[in-house]
Amino acid sequence: MPAAELSPDGAATDQGGRAGDDPAAPALAIDVVIPALDEERSLPLVLADLPRPPVRRVVVADNGSSDGTARVAALGGAVVVAAHRRGYGSACLAALDHLRRNQPPAVVVFVDADYSDHPEELPRLVAPLLAGEADLVIGSRILGQREPGALLPQARAGNLVACALIRLFYGHRYTDLGPFRAVTWRALEILGMSDPDFGWTAEMQVKALRRGLRVTEVPVSYRRRVGVSKITGTLRGTVRAGYKILWTVLRHAVDPRGGP
Repeated sequence: MPAAELSPDGAATDQGGRAGDDPAAPALAIDVVIPALDEERSLPLVLADLPRPPVRRVVVADNGSSDGTARVAALGGAVVVAAHRRGYGSACLAALDHLRRNQPPAVVVFVDADYSDHPEELPRLVAPLLAGEADLVIGSRILGQREPGALLPQARAGNLVACALIRLFYGHRYTDLGPFRAVTWRALEILGMSDPDFGWTAEMQVKALRRGLRVTEVPVSYRRRVGVSKITGTLRGTVRAGYKILWTVLRHAVDPRGGP
């Protein structure tokens, strides 16, 4: 344990990892990033279930919503960042840019805005990071409990193929490319994330392997999302996402520099 760490508000803590005199305060600043596009109905549920503490701050990256997503995000206590370029990765990048310029946290948690993940399981997700055992933690829906019909057949098939290719080319066994994940800020800076859309999760996981970061998975629960998926809910979205994910896995496998 280092001599001084960061409390949720960025203040230094003592060697015991306590912020001030509060033994229950988490030792590291944890911020949550939520990319969102037209999630007015589901986003308040996500924000309500996020445990605070240990969460310090929530950043919702509004990816050009035409409904009240930005309004309900602000009402729920989140910082709203406009991500004008459409794409899951673009929204995540916009949120990270905001954090980089405003007291970066020690840990970033990514969670979807559609309420398919279980935000209350965040402490389980960040535990390996806080214990210093990992740099990146993937919430595995395959290892956890899934509501019937939550993970559509096309999503399961694509996930299976992508994970098999990662094992073949990178020698590491992932079970999932799940969106609910936690990563240290230091690891994010090493990764240099750049994918603007569907390849974001795969890019993070393969780059972590190429750069020698410590990765692990923990089981998380998964339920049917609120509303219709913009990716696996349509044939066009499924094909585009599947192609981009597989292309990302293969591109970084053959690039001797490990990608940009």
